[in-house]
Amino acid sequence: MSFCKSRSILRTFLATLALLSPFTVSAGEMPPPAHGIAMHGDLKYPPDFTHFDYANPDAPKGGNAKQWAFGTFDSFNPFIVKGTPADDVGLIYDSLTTQSQDEPFSEYGLLAKRIYLPEDRSWIEFELNEAARFSDGEPVRAEDVVYTFKLLREQGSPFYRSYYAGISAIEALGDTRVRFEFGDTENRELPLIVGQVPILPKHYWEGRDFTKPGLEIPVGSGPYIIDRFDAGRSVTFKRNPDYWGRDLPVNRGRYNFDRITHDYYRDATVALEAFKAGEYDFRQEFTSKDWATGYTGAPFDDGRIVKREVPNENPAGMQAFVMNTRRPLFADARVREALAYAFDFEWTNKNLFYGAYSRSHSFFSNSEMAATELPTAEELEILEPIRDQVPPEVFTQVYRAPTTDGDGRARGQLRTALRLLREAGWELDNGVLKNSQGRTFDFEILLVQKGFERIVAPMIRNLERMGISAHIRIVDVSQYINRTRAFDFDMTVSSFAQSNSPGNEQREYWHSAVANQPGSRNLIGIENPAVDYLIEQIIQAPDRRQLVLRCRALDRVLQWNHYVIPQYHNSVYRIAYWNKFDMPKQPPRYAIGFDTWWIKQ
Repeated sequence: MSFCKSRSILRTFLATLALLSPFTVSAGEMPPPAHGIAMHGDLKYPPDFTHFDYANPDAPKGGNAKQWAFGTFDSFNPFIVKGTPADDVGLIYDSLTTQSQDEPFSEYGLLAKRIYLPEDRSWIEFELNEAARFSDGEPVRAEDVVYTFKLLREQGSPFYRSYYAGISAIEALGDTRVRFEFGDTENRELPLIVGQVPILPKHYWEGRDFTKPGLEIPVGSGPYIIDRFDAGRSVTFKRNPDYWGRDLPVNRGRYNFDRITHDYYRDATVALEAFKAGEYDFRQEFTSKDWATGYTGAPFDDGRIVKREVPNENPAGMQAFVMNTRRPLFADARVREALAYAFDFEWTNKNLFYGAYSRSHSFFSNSEMAATELPTAEELEILEPIRDQVPPEVFTQVYRAPTTDGDGRARGQLRTALRLLREAGWELDNGVLKNSQGRTFDFEILLVQKGFERIVAPMIRNLERMGISAHIRIVDVSQYINRTRAFDFDMTVSSFAQSNSPGNEQREYWHSAVANQPGSRNLIGIENPAVDYLIEQIIQAPDRRQLVLRCRALDRVLQWNHYVIPQYHNSVYRIAYWNKFDMPKQPPRYAIGFDTWWIKQ
C-alpha cells in the first residue's frame, strides 16, 4: 500500500473517531456555520464580501518598502521571554481569524473557513481551509492548532498562560476541524482572542528548543517569508509567491509590497537624518519636537517627502512614569500621589512638545471607557461590592492628574507633595527627605531612549526641591527588555495600550496572579483584590454598555490608587513617507493601514 493511500485511510479513520468525541454535539444542537464573530452586535461584512472597504482589491503588487527599527534584534521567535525579536516577524504567520480594522472588535476567518459558536459561547469550533499551507508546502492541520496552544502555554511567554487560562480543553476533530472548550463561560471575549494566535507548524518545532532565541529562519503560513537578514542590523521580508491565502476576501488589496525591509538604528536622531537622506521610505513619528522642527528641508519643500497627521479613533490607553510597587519606597499610595506633583505637564507641553499633546488622566484615554464624570447609579452598582477595598474618592470625585499654570515654578504643587510625604512618614532634614529610620529618598529612572532625558530632567529638578534624589539610567534595548521582564527597576516609562473592546489583556496588565510572574505586563506589581474583581467583571460583560461601565469602574480604582504618574497622548498618527506610495481613498478607522498601501506604478 502506498504512503499516500495509507495517509488517506488514516485521515478517514481519525475523522470517524472525531464523530465519537465526547466534545461533539448532535446535529440538531450544532449552531450554523459563520464566516466571522463580533464581540458585541453584528458583523459589518456579510458572508459574500469580497474585500474590506479600506483595501483596494486592484492594488498593484511590487516594490520594496523600507522602514526603520530602534535598537537591535537577536531572535525570530517573538513568543518567548528570552531574546529581542525582529520587528514585524508576525508577517510570516497566519492565525485562525483576522481582525477588521474598521470595526471595534470583529474577527473574520483566515486559516478558518467556517466558525461554529453557540449562543452561550461555552465552546467554539474552527473548520480549517483545506488549501491552507505553511511556507514549506506542508498543510496546516488541526493538530498544528492543538500543538500551538500547548507549546505557547507551556513554554511560551507567561502572557499566554494567563491570557488563555479560560481554555479547559482543545481537541482536533479530524484533520481540518478543531474545538476549544471554555471552563469560564462568562468570558465572552475568549472565542475571539483564541482566533488571534499565530499557528505554528508542529512538524517544524518538534525536536527544536522553543525556549531558546535564535536566528534560524522559521516556517510560517503568512503572506511573507524572511528573505535575508544581517544579524542585529536589518531584516527583509519577501512576499511569499506561493502564499495560499492571497485571494481570500480578508487579504485582497493587502500585503502589496514584494519586500519589506527594516533597518535598525541605535540613535533616533541618526535615524531621522537617514530618513531625510532617503535611506528608508516610511516613518511614524512619536517625538513632538522632531515633528515640529525636524521634518524640514528640500525633500519636504518639493514634495518628495509627504508629511501628514492622520486622525484616529483609537483609545490612547495610558503612557506614564511607572512606579515599581514591589519596592518598599513606592508601596505607600500617598508617596506615589506625591511624586505625581513633580511632573509639570503644562510647562513640558509648552516648552518641549510645542503644545502637541493632551494630558492623560485615564487608563482609557480618548475613549468612551474613560472615567471623566462622577459614577452613575449603574456604575455604583458595579463598585458597591468592593466599597471597603477602594479609596473613598472613587465614589465621590473625578480624578484629574495634577495641573499647573505652566510657569515652571509649581510651588503650590510641591507644597502639596511635601504634605503627602509627611503623612507617609517622610520629613525634610536640611534639604534631604528622610524617613524615621534615617533612610534618604532616592531612586533610579530606567530609560531606553536617550531622547526621553529632556522630559525627565525637569521632573528630577522638582524632585530635588522636595529633597528627593532621582537618577537617570539609560540602557540598550536588550538590557531594558531583560530588566523590565525581571521587574529590576525603580521607575520607568511605559505604556498600557487599550483596544476598543478591553478584555483578557487586563489580567496581564493589573491582576494579582501575574504581579510576580517574570515577563508579565504587570510592571507596577499590582496585587489588589478590588482590581482583580473588576477585571473579571470586564471579561464577563454581557454587552457593550456594561463593558463601558465596568471599564470606567476599573479606571477609577486604578486612578485613585496612584499607581502611575500619567503623561500625555494625542489622537492622530504622525507619519511621513517618500512620495513613492499610493493608498486607498478610505483609510481604516482604527489603524494607519500601511498593509493596504502600494508602490506607485
